[in-house]
Amino acid sequence: MKDLKKLTLLHSNDLHGDFLAKEADESLIGGVSMLSGYVGKVRDEEENTLYVISGDMFRGSLIDQEYQGLSTIEIMNLLKPDAVTLGNHEVDYGVAHLLFLEKCAKFPIINANIYINTNHTRLFKPHLIINTGGMKILFIGLLTEEVLNQTRQDRLIGTFISVSEAAREVGRICNAYRTEDVDFTVLLTHIGFEEDKKLAAMLDPDWGVDIIIGGHSHTQLSEPFVVNGIPIVQAATGSSQIGRFDIVVDKELNRIDSYRWQLIPVDSEHCPQDKALESLIRKYKEKTDAKYTRILTRFKSVFTHPVRNEETQLGNLFSDIFQQSLGVDIMFLGSGSIRKEELGPIVELQDLLEVFPYDDAVFRLCVSGKQLRAMIAYMLRDEAFEGHTEYYQLSQGVHVEYSKARREIAALTLNGEPVDDNRIYTIGLQQFHFVNFAKFFNLDPEEVARNRKPKVLTTSALDVVEEYLSQVDLVQPGDMGRIVILP
Repeated sequence: MKDLKKLTLLHSNDLHGDFLAKEADESLIGGVSMLSGYVGKVRDEEENTLYVISGDMFRGSLIDQEYQGLSTIEIMNLLKPDAVTLGNHEVDYGVAHLLFLEKCAKFPIINANIYINTNHTRLFKPHLIINTGGMKILFIGLLTEEVLNQTRQDRLIGTFISVSEAAREVGRICNAYRTEDVDFTVLLTHIGFEEDKKLAAMLDPDWGVDIIIGGHSHTQLSEPFVVNGIPIVQAATGSSQIGRFDIVVDKELNRIDSYRWQLIPVDSEHCPQDKALESLIRKYKEKTDAKYTRILTRFKSVFTHPVRNEETQLGNLFSDIFQQSLGVDIMFLGSGSIRKEELGPIVELQDLLEVFPYDDAVFRLCVSGKQLRAMIAYMLRDEAFEGHTEYYQLSQGVHVEYSKARREIAALTLNGEPVDDNRIYTIGLQQFHFVNFAKFFNLDPEEVARNRKPKVLTTSALDVVEEYLSQVDLVQPGDMGRIVILP
């Protein structure tokens, strides 16, 4: 006779400080207080309920940014997740600060693949076993390789960066804890949906991994995607929805007997509001409003940034601001530096801080026309159109025609003149992209430095944008068509 147990598993990913509910059709949508209300409601209704988060609690809101994640930890303490794995944005404020935030958290944070290079000591507990309803549930946390980009300046920190290495680490943990008679195993990953599928295919069925709950790629699914018998899910991004598994666990065979998965809307129809959590969020909002509610300028229209791997209005605006203010020939602005899909027409300082939160330095590099051509060609390689690489917004005066069919640049001009392979051009890069120059452009930084030593043009990218916008009364949209993809 089967020994069956019911488990309800709720999950979020990539919340990115999405704390506040939004109004739509006279109804409230999203917000952590209603998310908490739904989690509490299900915990009351279902005996064995666990709530987990697959990375990126931080970044995306002024409340998070102003308090460098401490406000997020306090809010999450009231939300009370049962397990959280790290995302790449958890290290945005530095590894040392992250370790401080972990001490403030009243919930477990797990990660199996951030370690100290010298002695291979993990910085976080790699796994967590939760006992509920007579079941032992094993959670293992895995992070995207992008954390290595964020910590590249700290040579003591390393990660298992490949999927195959991560798979082997999962096997080691599963094998080591088999004596615990684990009934159910969940991977909490932050490596993206496509990488989750690769990971699932590499897992030995005897390791007993039952489910992968992912993040990072912001993928919205209508049903789980099954690879190697393992359901893979994500819950898009933000707090407007929550994933829900209703699982029947076969304790005798230590595996899923049956399951149902849904993506539940977080709205006033489905979710009561957690009044205590809403009160805390409002207190933080009042403080940030008082400090940052100041109009900088007005746009002629709403400027948009709907996707990261295409030229956008906001991308053109910001890259133009840096090019004009810093005096470089071309600004390469990382698309991922723009964290919201639109801005304007009235622009307050708090809006700018949420849209452009990365206040890092901007470096000047000198590249030959040949190197410039190679940089742009590498940026536009096949992976760019799938959204798996760094992509850049280019400042005014640049015109690129790229042939996908031939995988080559058909035309490249600057201010109407063909780019000369032997001429030296100045480009601007934010610090994150400067530090990872070789990875993002496939060029040797020492070779580029021989043209001329790189130089810091500003220590605050945000200061440049804020000052420019505050001096312009009505911002006009820039010209589009800087990057043309030939059919």
